[in-house]
Amino acid sequence: MRYRTAPPRLRRAFGVAIARDNLLYIAEALLDPLVVVFSVWMIATMYEGSLHPPYLILSVILFSLTFPGSTKINLSTGEVVSNTLVNWILIAGLLIAFGMATGYISYFPTAAIVAWAWMTPIFMLMAIFGLRIIAPVLIKLQGPTKRTIIVGINEQGLALAERLADNNYIAAELLGFFEDRSQDRIPAKDLKYPILGSLDEIASYVKEHRVNIIYLSLHMASQPRIVRLLDELKDTTASIYFVPDIFLSDLIQGRIGQIDDIPVVAVCETPFIGFNGLLKRLADIVISAIILIMISPLLLAIAVGVKLSSPGPVIFKQRRYGLYGEEIFVYKFRSMKVCEDGEAVTQATKEDQRVTPFGAFIRKTSLDELPQFLNVLQGRMSIVGPRPHAVAHNEMYRKLITGYMVRHKVKPGITGWAQVNGLRGETETLNKMKARIDYDIDYLRNWSLKLDMYIILKTVLVVFKGHDNAY
Repeated sequence: MRYRTAPPRLRRAFGVAIARDNLLYIAEALLDPLVVVFSVWMIATMYEGSLHPPYLILSVILFSLTFPGSTKINLSTGEVVSNTLVNWILIAGLLIAFGMATGYISYFPTAAIVAWAWMTPIFMLMAIFGLRIIAPVLIKLQGPTKRTIIVGINEQGLALAERLADNNYIAAELLGFFEDRSQDRIPAKDLKYPILGSLDEIASYVKEHRVNIIYLSLHMASQPRIVRLLDELKDTTASIYFVPDIFLSDLIQGRIGQIDDIPVVAVCETPFIGFNGLLKRLADIVISAIILIMISPLLLAIAVGVKLSSPGPVIFKQRRYGLYGEEIFVYKFRSMKVCEDGEAVTQATKEDQRVTPFGAFIRKTSLDELPQFLNVLQGRMSIVGPRPHAVAHNEMYRKLITGYMVRHKVKPGITGWAQVNGLRGETETLNKMKARIDYDIDYLRNWSLKLDMYIILKTVLVVFKGHDNAY
């Protein structure tokens, strides 16, 4: 599983089906779901002799968790194997843990579960490598190679050309660019494709060379030129796609939708709408309830330790910003001699005199955060999400960091993408806080249930390892 942070804005922008041959895109979307369902049915037939209702219910759950399948066909062999195995460990681990917690795992023979757990990833790897073999056939079924041009030499136009060149599974031949600017004003000095002419020459070139696809990569400020060009292209049969200037506005969950018959483009949206929101909330409730039951003796022991360490309440309630920037109360075991929650809150630093010896231990091991699982059950927080900052810090940093408040389009989390990437604890410089916000926004942009499971597992490793920044 590869979760990189740079360049974050390019991952979603060019991963849409519009640039893919439809048959291949549909095959990729259905590949993983169909394989995991096939493996369940095969195991059921082998061990039970027929498909009993529990296996059918499991099939529906697995199809929902894996649809649509991720694009792996362009990855290297090593990346395909690691991506498949990590994804499967997360999904199988989640289902087995849920089955053990609820008792539903007793409906399946142990031998069948073991066989299903190791056979399914093998089938998935066989399927993806098989798809690579038949991909050229699927591409040919779509018809001849599409003759393509890009209008506008700029950041997104060059990025699009790079994607078209690097993807062996797109039946498109890029002929070159059209640009009005002179050579000395073009941002790329070593173009791999020729400049075929100016915008005024596009219509005639398209007719003469039978161009199939035109990508308009012009800045939003060029609206008059775009309108005039579209009028001229009405006399051709080319398909025309507008490439939004994604570098002008950093897209968060960018997607195309419509209100009745009016198309709209999402520029900044929460990932937790519709089914994704229901899935996220269900996972939060189930996992947090299981964890609270398991750690209840530990919670009692920590409460006693806090009470004996210094006078004051066991639970410290601090105001934080939650979903949509609304104030919430977040629970923590008190680790300091004071309970600061005013207009100015000082972050804990190394050898901070306010921290009790016992408080230093529970802060270092993140045990002070455990009461926040109650916040999760209340619906104020999520297990995974941007870490909530004190209200005083929010008011300060929202004025200093552009896009800071975007992180509040989702519920704050007990752990987050920034924290498992080393940005936990004190942020004594503005650059460190900016880096944390970049990770938070990257999480919003690329959320998936598998990413949540990955962060939870990595958090466990980070907690056991310890962290130097946790004061």
